[in-house]
Amino acid sequence: MARKIDTSQGIYNAPEQLGWPRTLVLGFQHMFAMFGATVLVPILTGLSISTTLLCAGVGTLLFHLITKGKVPAFLGSSFAFLGGFAVVAPLLEDGSPNKEMLPYACGGIVIAGLLYLVLSGLITVFGIKKVMRLFPPVVTGPIIILIGLILSPSAITNVQSCWWLGVITMAIIVGCAVFGRGMIGIIPILLGVVGGYVIGAITGQVSFTLPDAVVAIPDFTLAKFEIGAILTMAPIALATMMEHVGDISAISATCKKNFIANPGLNRTLLGDGLATSLAGLVGGPANTTYGENTGVLALSKVYDPLVIRIAAILAVIMSFIPFLETIIAAMPSAVIGGASFILYGMISAIGVRNMVENQVDLTKQRNLMIAAIILVSGLGINSIGGLQLGPYVNLSGLACAAIFGIILNAILPGKDFEFDMSDLADQDSSITIMNNEE
Repeated sequence: MARKIDTSQGIYNAPEQLGWPRTLVLGFQHMFAMFGATVLVPILTGLSISTTLLCAGVGTLLFHLITKGKVPAFLGSSFAFLGGFAVVAPLLEDGSPNKEMLPYACGGIVIAGLLYLVLSGLITVFGIKKVMRLFPPVVTGPIIILIGLILSPSAITNVQSCWWLGVITMAIIVGCAVFGRGMIGIIPILLGVVGGYVIGAITGQVSFTLPDAVVAIPDFTLAKFEIGAILTMAPIALATMMEHVGDISAISATCKKNFIANPGLNRTLLGDGLATSLAGLVGGPANTTYGENTGVLALSKVYDPLVIRIAAILAVIMSFIPFLETIIAAMPSAVIGGASFILYGMISAIGVRNMVENQVDLTKQRNLMIAAIILVSGLGINSIGGLQLGPYVNLSGLACAAIFGIILNAILPGKDFEFDMSDLADQDSSITIMNNEE
């Protein structure tokens, strides 16, 4: 007798359906998925890695508290604010952190997070249906596709450091996902990352120096406020809020639950904004919902938010243990790239599926034009480093694409989308674990 896990409809209660040992392993998988990108932001800006991990973990837990524990989203470091950091607190000539100006950049992040609260309040006052008229599937679908496509160059860059190791990592992931049975088919990313790490260590591609302290408190830096830094950092929230809608749409499409309706976009924005402001207040980067973890959800088909909270708790623990941080930070970039290669593709595929399931008619010229302009403007503007508006504001390609899509959808005739307030969570999405002979 063998215990077979049927994930065809997705798993929504991991402890009951998988047991606690497997659930904890899934938490580690999500932690590995977010780690590379999350620590890259402090490396590029000079912020503290330990503080960043703590803010990611605490921010995710705060997000889950505000969203009633319903949305399986992980909040990691946002790359959208890198341009702002480069203006307000550029690294010094020797590559060391600009400790004098970093607190002011973080102050700008605090204000940026508060802008989320403003939009959340508007949704609460005027209702989600009026706001979501701006975000029909013909807009959100291509934006979700863009999220994966815009992230894809970073995966290629990482894989280029050692193609054969990246390909081996991908092969392990694909093999486990397609041919793996039971738990092996649920944790392909974790198995691929661990397998790639071990092979990298054997071939001499892993090296690190053990830290002196076993336990250490993260290096907090209190935010400072200055009008120039605020005007540089805060407007970037306009872009990240657009990304937030796309991410929540992607998670909803993955889990087949309407999280925009329940617990509501106002709550997800509130959670993301408060997490961002809290991070900036203590010297961490802005938080954002992570596409990497959405990719893991799509691949594992385990949608229980508890698994994400386990990953968040692991991130908090790691922030106090330099040894664990050092071990994982030593992971070969090719391994990270191999895993990201698949995860980013999964995100774009979710966007395609979102358009198909919502029956977006691309034979209509208005829909075709909207999708075309979103895709080309997003990729094109991103390739030139964003659209500079004055000395302080730089809109990312994704933000520009979202703005263009929203405007075109609003002014072109033929709108036929009506936001569905039904919550798919009320449907029976449970699955069974069967005992079969093999």
